[in-house]
Amino acid sequence: MRILVTGTEGQVDTSLKALGERMGIEVIRIGLPDIDLSKPKTLAEPVRAAKPDVIISSAAYTAVDKAESETALAQAINGDGPGALAKLAAELNVPILHLSTDYVFAGDKDGIYDESDVPAPVSVYGATKLSGETQIAAATDNHVILRTAWVYSPYGNNFVKTMLRLGETRDELNVVADQHGCPTYAPEIARALIAVAQRVVADPDPTLRGVFHLTGQGETTWAGFAEGIFAGSAARGGKAVKVNPIPTEAYPTPAKRPANSRLSGEKLNQSYGLRLDPWETSLDECLTALTGTVAKEG
Repeated sequence: MRILVTGTEGQVDTSLKALGERMGIEVIRIGLPDIDLSKPKTLAEPVRAAKPDVIISSAAYTAVDKAESETALAQAINGDGPGALAKLAAELNVPILHLSTDYVFAGDKDGIYDESDVPAPVSVYGATKLSGETQIAAATDNHVILRTAWVYSPYGNNFVKTMLRLGETRDELNVVADQHGCPTYAPEIARALIAVAQRVVADPDPTLRGVFHLTGQGETTWAGFAEGIFAGSAARGGKAVKVNPIPTEAYPTPAKRPANSRLSGEKLNQSYGLRLDPWETSLDECLTALTGTVAKEG
């Protein structure tokens, strides 16, 4: 199976490449300068030349705060680019898998969001990602949109690596404690993406298409996540860092964040038999990869 992935330096595409090599699956990554999602016309030639069995739309404009002032660029990369990619998938008669985000929701629901909940983004980033979903669905029925959240890994820039870096020079850190979500490990996302890709390539069942939620099991807050990171680091000989929980109001940002980013993965489990590991388990794996050491018991 030949999987074409947009992105060459992101957490998910890097994880896909590594997993594909272990599984003997050809993962072809395309990104700048060969393609530019802000210029959808650049997609056609490289995508057609790759002759993929399935396309994974992974690359995105992820500068959430900057998107508030770079609306047109965010829309081109997150909305129009994936839309053009989906049209190419339809032309080639192959399925397209697209990674979306918890930010398509307002975050004001009391319970966990499922796929039947109506999106209502409160940021430009969320609105542009929702545009990508809409354009893909309009371009082809042979799509799987997977909304994920709070992505981290040993690769690229993410919350885990930021906390460890800041902890090197600080004894205490203030971290937001009133935003709730499901930390999700990029190598686990890659595992699920390949499983979904293998299934949809072989099975035309329409119930395997549509929108699904893909996150690590369990939930926490950013402060709780940070506490887990530093506890895991300390168990590997790292410095103990105190986490001070603060409200969102104490850490203002240009873009509004959803207070509730919890996504239910039940539909994915029922349709594909897929359930990601608990976030604590994956965090332990990530810290081992980053530090080269395993946690000491006790």
